[in-house]
This record gives sequence, structure tokens and C-alpha cells, in this order.
Amino acid sequence: MKQLNEIESPPTASDSAGKLGEALVHDLDTGIEEAVFDALSVGDTDQVRVLVEELHFSDIADLLERLDDDHRATLVEILRVNFDPDILPDLDESVREQVIELLGVDVFAAALAELDSDDAVEVLEELDEEDQKQVLDAIPDGDRQLIEEGLSYPEDSAGRLMQRELVTVPTFWTVGDTIDYLRKSAEQEANPLPDHFYSVYVVDPKHRPVGEVHLDTLLRSKRPINLLDIMASDLKQIPVTTDQEDVAFLFRQRDLASAPVVDDAGRLVGVVTIDDIVDVIDEEHEEDIMRLGGVRETDLYEAALNTTKARFSWLVINLLTAILASSVISLFDATISQMVALAVLMPIVASMGGNAATQTLTVAVRALAMKEITATNAGRLIGKELLVGAINGCLFALLAGGVAWFWFDSSALGAVIAMAMVVNMMVAGLAGTTIPIYLDKNNIDPAIASSVFITTITDVVGFFVFLGLAALFLI
Repeated sequence: MKQLNEIESPPTASDSAGKLGEALVHDLDTGIEEAVFDALSVGDTDQVRVLVEELHFSDIADLLERLDDDHRATLVEILRVNFDPDILPDLDESVREQVIELLGVDVFAAALAELDSDDAVEVLEELDEEDQKQVLDAIPDGDRQLIEEGLSYPEDSAGRLMQRELVTVPTFWTVGDTIDYLRKSAEQEANPLPDHFYSVYVVDPKHRPVGEVHLDTLLRSKRPINLLDIMASDLKQIPVTTDQEDVAFLFRQRDLASAPVVDDAGRLVGVVTIDDIVDVIDEEHEEDIMRLGGVRETDLYEAALNTTKARFSWLVINLLTAILASSVISLFDATISQMVALAVLMPIVASMGGNAATQTLTVAVRALAMKEITATNAGRLIGKELLVGAINGCLFALLAGGVAWFWFDSSALGAVIAMAMVVNMMVAGLAGTTIPIYLDKNNIDPAIASSVFITTITDVVGFFVFLGLAALFLI
């Protein structure tokens, strides 16, 4: 039993908010979101400060994204004094621009200087050149040089992705030398260690990596042992201009936690870590999904007019393809006028073909993104999807043919829709694989262009085959 002097005092509002914030480190609950919104609505800035002070930076980023412009501006003003720089990389691009404008150049530049170089480059690369220059001028020389070097590399390359902060040691050092160096560097403000690192890189006099020593290996080894005796020499070095998708593929294939990045001369210039690769994988997959629908990942937070403009061109393309499909139908207007049942049934053929093609397309685009389709297995994949289309076509031909026969009391009409179903499902399987493979081979993103072509093909083929067979056998 607790003594009187050990009895806990009732929790204060600050304690409650702290516990709530601690519980929500990994998931921003709607309760605290609503509490912050209510406090902002009545102008209770002290309560807002209490509610958000214990939140993880990613939760604060979520809050900023979900608030309207006025409340967002108020929250930024509350956070200004102790603004956490890690909030910036987690923000949606359009919201980040607003937050940067609200913070002002000096506060933003100070926050940027505290970020790892890779995160700083990620945030700064979204700004136009004039704004970049203004911000860079406000950053201390050492940090500015690292960021400028990162911005000099191609967009979406390993050079943009890597962080420049890393630990390198010479080939003649021992385990003891390395541990002493790490401890000494941790105490120095002038030459600090990276916030997080997984390996120590052993470099030759020309600063070319010859191996790496994982931290777990380093800590298990005795001090007199030379690094050359325990290092892993089979390094997978990443050229600085490598596309980030290829870097992500390498990490997935080799189960890497980090990898060195080298310039054209083979010198070690940075390191890519797994936390950045997780972001790349998420970004690339999100981008592919959005492009399949003709939208952008920033659409959720963009102004209505900007979203309208971005979607207009895609919808125009869809209108043109719809006109093409309608023109095919118009070729058989006399046939349709003589047998109204055709107008009722023809959307079934086109719809089934479109859905089958979308299934095949999804598999093909994912396989291309994961680099699972090669010259050796592309033909086998196409053949398989063609066979799947034929089998499904026969099965659904029986179903659709039976429905048409029962509905309109015409076995001939049932046979026509059955034949059209088989043809269109096979075309769907063929187009769903060959089109994305062809586009990818010609350096065209299959996630953007495939769906338009495939929808057009299945609609046109579906209508043409069904109405053509009807004109041939029924009229």
C-alpha cells in the first residue's frame, strides 16, 4: 500500500494531453484532431500548445494537412518558436509550400540546416530556383554546400536520395581505432556523427570504398583486430546518377539496410539508407496508382481550380476514345434499329472485356515496376494471360449466352454474344500484357498510358465483334 506522501496527485490537463499524445505517436486519433480543431476555433492557443507538444512530428504533419488554411496558419504560428524540422519532409507538397511561406525564409532556413542532407534536398527541390537561392543564402556555408551538391544531381537519382553524412575510416585502422574515433566524434559539435548509421565504410587514400564494417560486427570484435580482416568487401556500389527506382529494387533484392553511393571516379560521396528507400517505394507505388486513374498524388490538398486543370486533359483523352467507340456503334445503327436487344446486350461484352483487361494490366504494371518481366519470360506471361482470357471467355460465354437466350428467347442471339465474349476476353488478356510491355520498352510509363489504350481496344473490339456477328447471323 502506498504511503500518504506517495499518493499520486490527480492528472492535470497537461498530463492527460501528454499521455494522449504518447499513445498516438504511431496513429493520430480523431479525438486529439478534434480537440486541436476546437481549441483553434475558439482561439485557445495555450490548449493547442499543450495538445501538440507531445505529438510525434509525423502526427503534427498530419494535423497540418487536415486543417483548413486559417487554422493551419494559426498552428504554424504556435509551432514557430520550437518548430520541429522533421515535420517538413512528411508534409504533402502543396501543404509544405504553404507552411514554408508561413514560416518565412529565416525560420525555414534554420529548420532546413538541422535536417539530414537528403531530407533537406527533398524539401528544397520542390521550390523554384529563385526561392531556392533565397533560402540557400540564409543557410550556413557548410550545410549549404552539402545541399547544393545534392541539388546538382539529376532528379529522382541516387544523388538526390543519398545523405552526405556518413562515417569513413582508412584501411590501416583497427577496431579500437574506429571505436575511439566514433566516441570522440560523438562529443564534438564541429564534426558530429550522422544521427543514424548502420555501417562504417573503409576507404583507400583516393576515398574509394573498399569495404564496410557493420556496427554489430564492429562491436563484437576485439580492439586489436584490423578492419580489413572483418570488413565485407563485396560492396554493391551505387553510381550517383542511378534512378531511385533501380536503387529501391537493389535494396529489395539484396535485403540491404544501407548502400554506398559513388561518383564517376568511384569516390564515396554518400550513402542511401533504408528509411529513404521505404519512402521511394511508397512514392513510386502511389504515383503508379494515381496515374492509372489520371490523377496526381497532391490532388487531395490542391485548390479546386488546380485539380480541375490537372484532370481536364485526361478527361479529354477519354472523351476522344469514347467518341471512337461510339463511331464503331454508329456503323451498325441499321442493325441495332432492327433488333433492339443488341443495344441492351452490347455493354455487357465491352464491360467484361474492360474489367478483364484491367486485371491483366494491374498484374503487368506491377511486374514491370518490380522488374519481374524480362525478355526471357515476357512471351510466357503473354501466352498465359491469353489462355486465361480464353478460358474465362468460354466460361462467361456460357453464362452470358444463357442469359441472352433466356431473356430474349433467342438461341442465335445467345450464340452471338457468347462468341463475342470469347473474342473480347482473349483480346483483353493480350492487350493487357503486350501494351504495357511495349510502352515500357519504349521508355513510356505504362501506368500513365496503358489504361487509355486498353479501354479503347476492348470497347472497340467488343462492340465491333458483337454487332458484326449480329449483322452477319441475325439480320
